[in-house]
Amino acid sequence: MAKNTQPVLKRCKALGLSPAVLGYSKETNRNPKAQTRRKQSEYGCQLMEKQKVKFIYGVLERQFARYYEMAERSKGITGEIMLQFLERRLDNVVFRMGFAATRREARQLVNHGHFTLNGKRCNIPSALVKDGDVIAVCQKSQQSPRFKTLLEEYGKKTVPAWIERTADTFEGKIVALPSRQDIDYEVAENLIVELYSR
Repeated sequence: MAKNTQPVLKRCKALGLSPAVLGYSKETNRNPKAQTRRKQSEYGCQLMEKQKVKFIYGVLERQFARYYEMAERSKGITGEIMLQFLERRLDNVVFRMGFAATRREARQLVNHGHFTLNGKRCNIPSALVKDGDVIAVCQKSQQSPRFKTLLEEYGKKTVPAWIERTADTFEGKIVALPSRQDIDYEVAENLIVELYSR
């Protein structure tokens, strides 16, 4: 399985993102106005938006294009449905629930089989959750000091409205599908749709 190994803060600066979106508390020390760049072309703006969303969710090009194709075949606004698919990924849901500090960590924890989806162990980070699904930390993993620390540190984190999680538990439920308002970072998804429509 391929993975993105780019330095997070460097990539955040290049894409104009806050590291907090990815779950990192660090800020870059560099002066954002140090380098003045030429005005971006229309294609450059579209590409930048696509790269930003890919980087946030840790998805590579092939998989991202597949999400776009799935969204295009679905009824509704293509850009919003594509973002909904990305939000419904199991690794993202684990991060949103506060069971991991970052999406990268959530992906690794899911890969290592620490979570169950509707009572069955699931080690596929790209598995799409649906309304009514229950995500929980495996019984054996709940005893580990790492998960106890995570629950203390990130368990108090506010979860989006489409996820229901009671405090101090290792379980959460999907009560609705995510909407456009649940996306907590700035993105112009219409530019991504325009890029793929070329």
